[in-house]
Amino acid sequence: MFPSSSPETGRDPWPDGTRPQPAGPSRGQPPAPRSGPAVDQDDRRERSGPRRARRGGEPARRPDDEAAEPDEEVVPPVEVRRSLAVAVAGFAALLGVGLVLGAQTSGPGHRLPFAFIILGVQMLFVLSWTMAMRPPAVLLVAGVSVATAIAADAAAVQTDVAGLAPLGFVAVGGFVLGVLGQLVRRVDRVRVTDSLGGTLLIVVGVVAFGTLIVLSRIPAGTQAITVCLTASGVALTVARLTDAVAPWPRLAPQVPRGAAGVVAGAMVGTLVSALLGSYLVTPFTPTRAAIIGLVAAVAAVLADLAVGYAEAGRLMAGEPPTMWIARHMQGPLGGFALAAPAAYAMCKLVL
Repeated sequence: MFPSSSPETGRDPWPDGTRPQPAGPSRGQPPAPRSGPAVDQDDRRERSGPRRARRGGEPARRPDDEAAEPDEEVVPPVEVRRSLAVAVAGFAALLGVGLVLGAQTSGPGHRLPFAFIILGVQMLFVLSWTMAMRPPAVLLVAGVSVATAIAADAAAVQTDVAGLAPLGFVAVGGFVLGVLGQLVRRVDRVRVTDSLGGTLLIVVGVVAFGTLIVLSRIPAGTQAITVCLTASGVALTVARLTDAVAPWPRLAPQVPRGAAGVVAGAMVGTLVSALLGSYLVTPFTPTRAAIIGLVAAVAAVLADLAVGYAEAGRLMAGEPPTMWIARHMQGPLGGFALAAPAAYAMCKLVL
């Protein structure tokens, strides 16, 4: 049974008209406030979703938890020094003129003048490439390379039948001597694997110039030397002069060369060889001269470009730069060294 009147009946009202509040929390509110917003358990489960497990039992990371990948470092392009490009172009032109005029002095029974000119170019090749590549035991590699160059020139002049077989034997012997000489030296034995490539390039390069002497001993060989070396010299000169004026588009930021120079050099060299072919006698024609000139010009400019990439790689690896004149002579000398066997091969295949 409930009383008919409210418990408040008969009591005096509060003096100020307000009702006291309880000391504890008000009715209908939680006893203590939460530190964060209230989240429904079902809503939390829907947003989080099932957690994937890693292979080792650890929970997989979410994409937002992973650290952002750092941006690639922008490498500033190497400045193209115009005066240096013009100087290298002049050296390539002088080297081409010297080799072409030296080939004109060669004749039956008179091979020694041209052989001496080739030997001088080989000495420049050994000097520049050994100073630039710096293989272990530099003096030993240089000495073996000089001996190989003399042996290759003697074999090209003295053999009864003009061919590349004696030069091949000389190249193999020089490479083996260079490697064995470095193995004997205890201090250089650790780096002998690094020196194999450098020794091989230098030895093969000096032997490659000897193919010009062999080529001057076969029919139409002197004319082939004139066409190929003229195309190579013009291609190298035009390529370097174009780099001095418009080195674009850059092939690599670390290499101060442009694609326009490489293409323009090969095209102008081919054009010059075709013009020479129109003035030479049979079996030369403008078409044949253009073909062999194109191969020689492309070989020369690509070898020159490869030297630039190799030098940039050495600088990026932290190696100190060597004598500047040796570094800049290396490209044209490497271009003519590769153009020489290309001229011999095209003479045998096309003429």
